[in-house]
Amino acid sequence: MRGVAPVPTYVVMQPTTLCNLDCSYCYLPFRAADKRMPVEVAGAVAAAIEPWAADGRFSVVWHGGEPLAAGREHLGALLAPFGPGVEHHVQTNATLIDDAWCAFFAEHQMRVSVSVDGPAARNDQRVTRGGRPAYDRILKGVEALRRHDIPFSALCVVSDPRPGVAAELYDYFLGLGCDVLGINVEELEGVNTRANGHDAAEVTAFWAELVAAWRRDPRIHLREVEWSLRYVAAVLDGTADELLPRRLDPIPTIAHDGSVVLLSPELAGFSDPRYGDFTSGNVLSTPLGEILAGAEGTPWIAEFLRGVEACRAGCPYFGFCGGAHAANRYFETGRFDTTETDHCRNSKMRLLEGVLDHARDHEPTAV
Repeated sequence: MRGVAPVPTYVVMQPTTLCNLDCSYCYLPFRAADKRMPVEVAGAVAAAIEPWAADGRFSVVWHGGEPLAAGREHLGALLAPFGPGVEHHVQTNATLIDDAWCAFFAEHQMRVSVSVDGPAARNDQRVTRGGRPAYDRILKGVEALRRHDIPFSALCVVSDPRPGVAAELYDYFLGLGCDVLGINVEELEGVNTRANGHDAAEVTAFWAELVAAWRRDPRIHLREVEWSLRYVAAVLDGTADELLPRRLDPIPTIAHDGSVVLLSPELAGFSDPRYGDFTSGNVLSTPLGEILAGAEGTPWIAEFLRGVEACRAGCPYFGFCGGAHAANRYFETGRFDTTETDHCRNSKMRLLEGVLDHARDHEPTAV
């Protein structure tokens, strides 16, 4: 895996910067402002991805802010330019979902992912702008999805990864009814400056416990665990080098104004004295394909690629993760060419170690 691919597998679109919640761990800088994406921006992106979508399924991920805060009429207008080969996804806090939104999702065949952190007591950081708990409103949205038989994924932020938490969370999400679950250990990122260092043994035990809970009742696709198991199986088969892509997915994030940030959506809206605002261009003035073709010439991306090579040279986990993420490097260390981060330790190294610990603890006994 060397360099940045000229064609992405998906793009991230920001229909609005506004979010109706004020979660304490959120990284977004402008979530109190209602800056909406003009339809012209969506049209420019749709034109760029049309040839990519013709070669197979291509995803557009609507992310915020809170995408539903843009309103059905405006979000529908942003969806309109995209052709039939595009699969639309939305990441939402679910508080605005009602029967009308469910009909919208069904009409546009949108895949829905809900941000929720487990039972009510574990959602105390997900609050309204008035500081009130948002959990009951989240559940109402989930109930609407279930009432309309709309399948949904769940994304859970874990601030205290330790033994005892994982099994509770997995049982909760089984009951919630999601079909896919992603676990994000809280990250020091963007405007969230809370430290995310944790005891290594506790984090490893958290992941091992999550594997055990999933194996007892594997009705949910567990994103991190299933990827880890694919990697372990590939190592045993001697095919691990085939798992990572040949080049990094550029993951273009299209901000509300059409500006493009590559590799890490979390960098959108931020700037650095050395590198400016991290953007590589704007789709209203430069075609997205042309922006991607020049990606490696962006100074901060060049620095990041040097860091990836440093990971390759010195980290035994490189084949599993492909190098530390750009935003985590920057927000934790102030640079892109550093290597190991707390995010690496919490969500890559300890994850793989937890999976392997579970496997060792459940090896068949020799007869």
